[in-house]
Amino acid sequence: MSKRALALMVTLAIVIVGAVGIYAATRPATEAALPSIEVPSPTADAPTTPAALAAGSYVEYSDTAIADADGRVLLFFHAPWCPQCRALETDIIATGAPDGTTIIKVDYDSHQDLRQLYGVTLQTTFVEVDSNGTMLQSYVAYDDPRLQAVIEAML
Repeated sequence: MSKRALALMVTLAIVIVGAVGIYAATRPATEAALPSIEVPSPTADAPTTPAALAAGSYVEYSDTAIADADGRVLLFFHAPWCPQCRALETDIIATGAPDGTTIIKVDYDSHQDLRQLYGVTLQTTFVEVDSNGTMLQSYVAYDDPRLQAVIEAML
């Protein structure tokens, strides 16, 4: 290999490593803790259905998030660069997840395995799964990025 080709490859490697470093340093944090909604304990005359007892929650995806979730489980495929995703997340945080529902935020870019498993091809997709992770239904909220639209379509 010539010295010129070797120098070109080293320069290219330095540029790529530098670009990745800059991207990592300037990328907004996606692992920030998000608030969960708490409901006061039920009174004696309150209904005793599971949905009435369990507050809704909005959590980050983890390997145990589905198994740890209470009630209905919706996976929200979110991309930090997506304006519709940010609008949906703002709405979820402002209004809270519906009682008896856990919304799990899944990073669209880093969980290609889950996207493939559930056939997700567009961010803002919500997938309802059972406790085993089997898909029950899905809804794409891209054209109407409001939590109420998701609730009307899925719950």
